[in-house]
Formats: sequence, C-alpha cells, structure tokens
Amino acid sequence: MFLETPDSNKRSKGWIEVICGSMFSGKTEELIRRLKRAQYAQQKIEIFKPAIDVRYDEEKVVSHDANEVNSTPVPSSANILLLANDVDVIGIDEAQFFNDLKTFILAIETTDTIVYVAGLDGDSDRKPFGQVLEC
Repeated sequence: MFLETPDSNKRSKGWIEVICGSMFSGKTEELIRRLKRAQYAQQKIEIFKPAIDVRYDEEKVVSHDANEVNSTPVPSSANILLLANDVDVIGIDEAQFFNDLKTFILAIETTDTIVYVAGLDGDSDRKPFGQVLEC
C-alpha cells in the first residue's frame, strides 16, 4: 500500500489551456468567452497580446465578429511574467507571435495561475507555426 503525505504531493491549482486552430476558427472568440466567465466569477484577470498585432486595435483583443476586451500589448512573453502579479487568470492572444512562449509556460506552470493561450497551430501549408503546439 502506498500512502502519500499531504506535503509529498504539492501541486499547483492552476493549469494551462491551449485554444488552437486555423484562421477564422473562433480562437479569439473562445478566449474572450473564457476570460469573461473568469471576470464574472470575480477572478482577477490580465490579458496580453503581442505588441506587433495592431490589426483591429493597438491595445484591445478583438475577435472577427467584433467582440473585444482590453489587453496589454507586450513585446515578448517574458514581459507577461513581470506584469501579471497576483492574478488568477492570464489570457494570451495570437500566441504564435511570441518566440519565447515555451520559456514562459515553464515559468508559469508551477503557479496557481490559470492560463488560456490562443493561437495558430500551423500556417496555410499546415506546417507548425510558432511555439503554440509546444505548450
């Protein structure tokens, strides 16, 4: 019989969910839906997007059907770790544009933070694009 002491199974309460798919598949829409649910549950949230993504708005995450949420544009995912203090939920849109996403995931996975990552899983030729599939 194997018994675990309470301290031997220290696990974080957080998790990482990846929302991936092709263009126009509803990734951002799903990210916004999950973040709004977290807000409704009175969780403290922070939303980030790559600073280079200025298609619809320089600061907001905007879906193709015009749903939007305020966000913080950052040049790299390392900035997310610096800016997301004492939050329950982190949302990341267009994650394929972060070259250091895997480093961020390794740093955040031991915390109690819930992370929603939305991004393309491949390019138009179905080849891997960015680090989203490595999450």
